[in-house]
Amino acid sequence: MRVVVIGAGEVGRHICQQLSAEDHEVVLIDRSADRLKRAERDLNILCIEGNGASARTLEQANITKTDLFIAVTDIDEVNLIACIMAKEYGVLRRVARARNEEYFSGVSPLNEYRLGIDLLINPDQVMAQEILRISEVSEAFEVVDFAHGEVVLVGYQVKEGNPVCGVTLADLRDLRGLYDFVIVAIVREGETIIPRGSDLIQAEDRIYLVVRRRDMAAVEDLFNLWSMVPKKVFIIGGGRVGFRVAKALEQQKVDVALVETDPIRCEHLAEHLDSAVVLNFDGLDAHDLLSEGIDTADLVVAVTDGDTTNILSSLLAKYHGAKKCITRISRPDFIPLLGKLGIDVALSPRLVAANMILRFVRRGAILSVASLLGSDAEVLEFVVSERWVNVDNPLRSIDFPMDTNLGAVVRKGKVIIPSGDTVLKAGDRLIIFSMKKAIPMVEQLLTS
Repeated sequence: MRVVVIGAGEVGRHICQQLSAEDHEVVLIDRSADRLKRAERDLNILCIEGNGASARTLEQANITKTDLFIAVTDIDEVNLIACIMAKEYGVLRRVARARNEEYFSGVSPLNEYRLGIDLLINPDQVMAQEILRISEVSEAFEVVDFAHGEVVLVGYQVKEGNPVCGVTLADLRDLRGLYDFVIVAIVREGETIIPRGSDLIQAEDRIYLVVRRRDMAAVEDLFNLWSMVPKKVFIIGGGRVGFRVAKALEQQKVDVALVETDPIRCEHLAEHLDSAVVLNFDGLDAHDLLSEGIDTADLVVAVTDGDTTNILSSLLAKYHGAKKCITRISRPDFIPLLGKLGIDVALSPRLVAANMILRFVRRGAILSVASLLGSDAEVLEFVVSERWVNVDNPLRSIDFPMDTNLGAVVRKGKVIIPSGDTVLKAGDRLIIFSMKKAIPMVEQLLTS
């Protein structure tokens, strides 16, 4: 597939990196020569300096031979005009990023349907959705739904003293009659391990499990974890993301306190929120935070525009007793470091937006893809074709790549946690955890 990406920021670079690694032909366009030099140095792609909304630049990128067009600059109008031009050049699939919420209104003359854009993504909306999804499982640092929510990939951190520390996966497998799950990966000291039966679970491991949603409570009980929906939430930062999260939590009858330094913004928030308490002070003011009860918060969400404020306010909240923190950080390179500081979940809005775009553009045998923040792995949902050579064969006879793990099989609405004896049928949905380097091999296997 030939892909043209407009915008060499974090979102564009991440998309280029993933698609290039899957052997797609990628062209990156940006005005900044410095950004392009870095991208050309690190990635196997063609870089073109210029305006992505210019016909001359697009023709230089051989736009008429392009299968997929992605516009993710920081300027909404450039992204929209570039996609409109790509449509005129005959590009079949077009994706754009836009922050202005008017473009998402069904009555707007410039919404995605009228503009002919296949996917128009609002990074603030996607970020808020990700925060809300993670907040529902208090013990988890990552939650991804598959098969219409029937199957869940969930990430937990194993704390010192947990009874599963020192237990092998083979020993855990003996409990399968009581608890149906698969540990598909372990992240240990920044390294992602695709585990086998002899591997031990160690303290501070971050483990990823695939489990039926209805079995989550039982599996958490085995791992000495007890998730609950938060009752008291502090949100630091009353911008678009903070407002969206507060509004959604209000509807869930959660006790919400929203901290914002700008008094004018506070007036706007107070007018448009129903039950949330809007507090006008600095999110780093320990005295004010404690007087409002942040020490008893079930969840603190730090989503200001400043990384330093978000990190420090999260650490302050954890120090005083807040149970869980979700922290916005613009620099994804720092995400692995924040876990060592005690921050539970770090989210990069740029990576969250890029991953949603990647889920959309990978179509065909792949139904959906989830890139996992802080690891070099992805989870893929495949549908088994009736022409696949391994249809009706048991799992143990199929030569899956070493760096992959089959977490679940969904057949006619029924979720099967697989064993070596599981026979794969046409139409099955497979939930596969894979290192990114092995994804081309997985695709080749499942389309053979």
